[in-house]
Amino acid sequence: MQKIILASGSPRRKELLGLIGISYEVHKSDADETVTATEPEEIVKELSARKAWDVVEKIRRGKLEVSPEFASGTVLGADTIVWKDGRLLGKPADRADAARMLRFLQGEEHQVYTGVTLIGLDRETEDADSFAVRTNVFVHAMNEAEIEAYLDTGDAFDKAGSYGIQGPFAAFVDRIEGDYQNVVGLPVCAVYHRLMQRKN
Repeated sequence: MQKIILASGSPRRKELLGLIGISYEVHKSDADETVTATEPEEIVKELSARKAWDVVEKIRRGKLEVSPEFASGTVLGADTIVWKDGRLLGKPADRADAARMLRFLQGEEHQVYTGVTLIGLDRETEDADSFAVRTNVFVHAMNEAEIEAYLDTGDAFDKAGSYGIQGPFAAFVDRIEGDYQNVVGLPVCAVYHRLMQRKN
């Protein structure tokens, strides 16, 4: 299996890579996250590519040092957004913002998109290999007390859309259509098979 340099500090992405036995080293990107794209698939691909290229360029210029066994590895950039009715829901600014998002999502269907970009450090002329995966999420109706109780757990505040499917919010996820791990933060099935294709 290829060695991965993860351009993200997300604990969920680290856990998911480890879950399928991929060796990784973390070098978090600090790339600008403003976007020019307007469609959700293109937004996440643009952001994931920007993060991956940021780390690639720093490594190639000697501004980031990777372990010797990762020197010819593949940089993985990723970005996840929640999308509903043409609106992008990022991480909440504060509790009131998180509450607004949850009221917007409760009782309805929305989409989670994760963009992934893979760039091989040993391929000087390689273009970024970017793709996006979509999952539909159906949220049960929530009353104000349930929203406030969920916010009290503290689980909402570092996550796109103000919720984590793998935490207490699971009580309000009626069902999903698509890849569950994609909602957690990384579509590991798609990543694994893309990496396999790159080896051949």
